[in-house]
Amino acid sequence: MNFLAHGWLARGGSDDFLFGNLIADGVKGADLSTWNAEQAAGIRHHRRVDAFVDRHPVVTEVLARAPRRQRRYAGIALDLVWDHFMARTLASDERCRLTDRCYRILAGRPAPARLAPMMPILVEQDWLNRYADFAFTCLAIESIGRRLSGPNRLAELVPWLEEDYEGLARDFDRLWPAVKDALEVVPPNGPVTRP
Repeated sequence: MNFLAHGWLARGGSDDFLFGNLIADGVKGADLSTWNAEQAAGIRHHRRVDAFVDRHPVVTEVLARAPRRQRRYAGIALDLVWDHFMARTLASDERCRLTDRCYRILAGRPAPARLAPMMPILVEQDWLNRYADFAFTCLAIESIGRRLSGPNRLAELVPWLEEDYEGLARDFDRLWPAVKDALEVVPPNGPVTRP
């Protein structure tokens, strides 16, 4: 799962909790003492979501279908693909409310050094809404691959992602309810919508 799915799962918490979920990939190590309690709880929640998804049988099945040569990198690509399907699942007004809140929070706080250069671009270019466009999602996957050393194995995965699109959509439909049921933080007034 990437920014959009993590944002949806954490939307029931405070702004600090949501912020922690959104920036967790930029935070290394177990010592979270430099973060306030809600932000640290958000970082831990993000890590629980990642661990749950990585161990889920659906993801194991998908990784077994990935091209062998790029399989090691497929999990990175899948995180963005899951956000694509998440963006398509949410009604546009729900997605806009969530992304507006995420952008407001990200614009008002400094991100960890590893994410600091990317966050203003993410907000300015409206990545969270643009994930609904699969071509944009594939470009984002290729872009991440350019930042890794060696050949762009993520770019090499794009033809497989395009070919297996319908299968991946079915996989998301099996995976997302399990993730939601296990890790969604419900807003204080109870669930309003549950895609």
